[in-house]
Amino acid sequence: MTTTNTARELAETYFSAWEAGDFDTLRGLLAEDVDFVGPLGTASGAEEALAGLKGLGQVLEKIDVKVRVAEGDEVITWFQLCTSIAPPAPTANWMHVENGRITRIRVTFDPRGLLSGFGQQA
Repeated sequence: MTTTNTARELAETYFSAWEAGDFDTLRGLLAEDVDFVGPLGTASGAEEALAGLKGLGQVLEKIDVKVRVAEGDEVITWFQLCTSIAPPAPTANWMHVENGRITRIRVTFDPRGLLSGFGQQA
């Protein structure tokens, strides 16, 4: 198995576990010092990152992956983030993998729909 396949498989498992609400599997994919930056916040460390994924997981309905590109230890996944509170959000997720764990995650999407949806829930 090549590094690219390993990183790609890790990304596939990450998104499948998140969509299924399988946070034990998801936790096992994250490095202890994983660093997350996205439009809804930042997280330092596996527990903070997992808390953020669980939070968004409460409204997550589906992750509709359109394409995944892997090169070496880098993986970019382009998908529609489908939630119960907002229209689908086109989203790009870049991850870096080291020693079989996800060490860095960067996410970008237009957060206005989700922010509005969260505001309506309050």
